[in-house]
Amino acid sequence: MQLLDRYVYPHRLLHWSVSGVVLLSLASGLAIGFLDFDGAVALLGNTLTDVLYGGHKTLGVMILLLMTLRVITRLAFAVPDHVPPLNTFERVVSKSVQRLLYLALIAMPLLGWAGTAAGGYPVEFFLWQLPGFISKDEQLSEQLFLLHEWLSWVILALVALHVTGAMFHWKIKRDNVMKRMSLFD
Repeated sequence: MQLLDRYVYPHRLLHWSVSGVVLLSLASGLAIGFLDFDGAVALLGNTLTDVLYGGHKTLGVMILLLMTLRVITRLAFAVPDHVPPLNTFERVVSKSVQRLLYLALIAMPLLGWAGTAAGGYPVEFFLWQLPGFISKDEQLSEQLFLLHEWLSWVILALVALHVTGAMFHWKIKRDNVMKRMSLFD
């Protein structure tokens, strides 16, 4: 029996797709957070501000869709073994960060979607308007967006831990951890 040394290709492709979309989403979200709507309009004008907000919403829906596919591929296919095996500390940290990232990357777009709908704004995915699922409630919208903002900082910290761990395995331990998620053979 051959040892499984990497994730199946669809899962690896989804990993890197999520990574790219999350980076774009975090960048646009930080711009929105630091500028706020009026600041964005003053700096970018109405049209580019609408593109920034609409693009951020589209990226959030994309993250939700991609993460749903990641969960499906994670459940449907075997997880490769670590060769050599991780020590207990590495295994606990790795699994914790990975599970928290999955949870946060599913919760984040849901909070954004709910906050947008509660604020009475359109939930956009490219040129389509998606259903809001909840009625307008400005106080609830503010609370949801506050949670959305806090979760963005948690995601940034988790991504930093994840990347630091990957670099540690690649450059210091020089084991096969990076190969497990590599797109290239």
